[in-house]
Amino acid sequence: MKRIIIREHTLIPPFGEPARDLRVLNKPLWVLQRDLLAPYCRGALEVDSLEEIPPGNEELFVYRDNLFFNEYLIAAFIRMARSSGRACRIAFARDDAAIVTHALHLQEGIRLDERHGVYVADMFYFPRGPDADPEPLVIDTLPREMGYYHVPSYMARHGDLVFQVPMRAFLSIENWVHLFLANSPFGVFSWGRIHEQLVEESWKEKIAVSLTTLIERLNPFAPPWRNHFLSCSRLVKIGKNCSIDPTAIIHGPTVIGNNVYIGAGVVITNSLIGDNVNIMQGSQVMLSVVSDRCYLPFNAGLFMTTLMENSMVAQLSCLQLCVVGRNTFIGAGNIFTDFHLLNRPIRTFHRWKGAEKPELVEVGLPVLGSAVGHNVKIGSGFVVYPARMIESNTVLLYSAPDTAIGHNVVHLAGDDDDVDENGEPRRTVYRWPHRYDLANQNGDDEPHGPMLVSMSFAPTVPARR
Repeated sequence: MKRIIIREHTLIPPFGEPARDLRVLNKPLWVLQRDLLAPYCRGALEVDSLEEIPPGNEELFVYRDNLFFNEYLIAAFIRMARSSGRACRIAFARDDAAIVTHALHLQEGIRLDERHGVYVADMFYFPRGPDADPEPLVIDTLPREMGYYHVPSYMARHGDLVFQVPMRAFLSIENWVHLFLANSPFGVFSWGRIHEQLVEESWKEKIAVSLTTLIERLNPFAPPWRNHFLSCSRLVKIGKNCSIDPTAIIHGPTVIGNNVYIGAGVVITNSLIGDNVNIMQGSQVMLSVVSDRCYLPFNAGLFMTTLMENSMVAQLSCLQLCVVGRNTFIGAGNIFTDFHLLNRPIRTFHRWKGAEKPELVEVGLPVLGSAVGHNVKIGSGFVVYPARMIESNTVLLYSAPDTAIGHNVVHLAGDDDDVDENGEPRRTVYRWPHRYDLANQNGDDEPHGPMLVSMSFAPTVPARR
């Protein structure tokens, strides 16, 4: 079967690239598509529309290059399409929870076919060359409602924030929000959902996981962190030349690449870690994708967040439900928030096809972080509101005058042995960015009022006394 790829040239803000070139599950989307289709297809031809497909009698698989799908979806579609013996187009029922809840927002690639009463997208099967009118082939994504943490009732109607996690994942990536969905809820979170169902339905898998866990627990040469049921080698796959501290906690399903360092006290849960990644002591990674050559210094936190290759999140920064581009640096102490405190719908900018400018559109999620483009540098101390975008090739310098120290802080001239009545050295007092003139405080304990003077770094700063 031959692959025909329909090119989608729409650029995805804030990255400024088409979806096919952006990383999903640590691979450029076009590479992910190629690898998933390798067992079924040979060769490839790129076109701009169905009309450009050359005539012939060859078996064809046709898809748009901004589509995300997993192996379970593609296996089901090709199997059902071949068994039907006719030209088919992928379709989804109008009550498919994963599609309706998550896939329809901010996109036009999955659309309603009024004649057949189903949602259709640009994925086709032609048994004998291109057919003018392929029939919809309904695929059940097999969604399962899964919560990711319990929250107070004012954050969610039933006290839980949930996703409809599919076994057969499918998205049309037309906005950065779809990258978040493809990597986390429809990506690594789906791994957990699939394994959960596999253990429920297969007693062989249940026994295999239990025996593996028992053997690794009794083996004196097994890594200490393997002692937990969710850390057994059937659930946590480790690459070559990795260094993992014995105090680390790693729960599966998790995949860790080659040449990875994981420091003391690190917690990793249901995530994908690429090659040549350093995760230093105390960092936490949950339901996230950390791509090749990324670096997390101590006490960094990622929750449902995707880092593309060669990026860094510095110490004490916390990213929740975010997407970060390649070659990007996020400094220490930054907080990316994910919840609207006024309980208003979260919206982000989206440009519809043919529109002159983007508009604010609801994302359809109760919580959502932000997107940071490629080659961005962010200084320390920022708080980023939900659903914001930071464009590629930008630098953010924190310079709020009342909180950022952008100059040397000087001590006013005086004797080195100058002390107060308590024997403490006399200090120059600032309420940043202003300095107090303590000589005119009339014995008050707390500096206040007009004695607040502006900063000055001139060499003729008047003495304190």
